[in-house]
Amino acid sequence: MNEERNASLKRQTRQASIVIVAGFLGWMAFQLVGGAIGLPVRFAFLADLAMLAALAWALFVLINVWRARRSEGD
Repeated sequence: MNEERNASLKRQTRQASIVIVAGFLGWMAFQLVGGAIGLPVRFAFLADLAMLAALAWALFVLINVWRARRSEGD
């Protein structure tokens, strides 16, 4: 069971890191393309809010992983 738990925690950590990297790359690309083609500012705010939501989700997942690993040591 401990191996399953470790595998699950690794999967969650990998998933959160992928969301962070993909979110930042997508956000930067959207800002670059949006500025180049002259998209309205409200779309930039929408991209910012989506990135903040992705970061909040990743932070929540990583804190849960950290707490689970910390409780294993007790």
